[in-house]
Amino acid sequence: MAKKYSSKINKIRTFALSLIFIGFIIMYGGIFFREHPIVMTIFMLLGLLAIIGSTVVYFWIGMLSTKAVQVVCPNCEKPTKVLGRVDMCMYCNEPLTLDPNLEGQDFNEDYNKKKNN
Repeated sequence: MAKKYSSKINKIRTFALSLIFIGFIIMYGGIFFREHPIVMTIFMLLGLLAIIGSTVVYFWIGMLSTKAVQVVCPNCEKPTKVLGRVDMCMYCNEPLTLDPNLEGQDFNEDYNKKKNN
C-alpha cells in the first residue's frame, strides 16, 4: 500500500483541529462525573488545556506559514507554500523541492531531516 503524503502545513493544521475535538470530548467526559465536582472540574480543565494547546499550535503554524517559501505548483499552477527541502502541493499533492540536487528523485520526507555528519 502506498504511503499517503500531504503538505506539512496541512498536517499541522489537522493536528490542531483534532486537539479542539479531543478537548471537547474530554469536557463531555466530565459530565459522567457530575456527582464528583472535583473530578468533573479536572476533566473540564484538561479539555480547556487541549483547546488552549490548539490555539497555540494554530498561532505557531501561522507564524511558520508566513516564513514559508511560496512557489507555483507545476502541476496545478496554484501558489503553494514549501516548508523544508521537500514538501507536497497543498492542492494536488505534487512533490515539490527547492533543492536542485533532489529534482527527479522519488519523494521521501527523510530529505528534510538534518544529517549529523
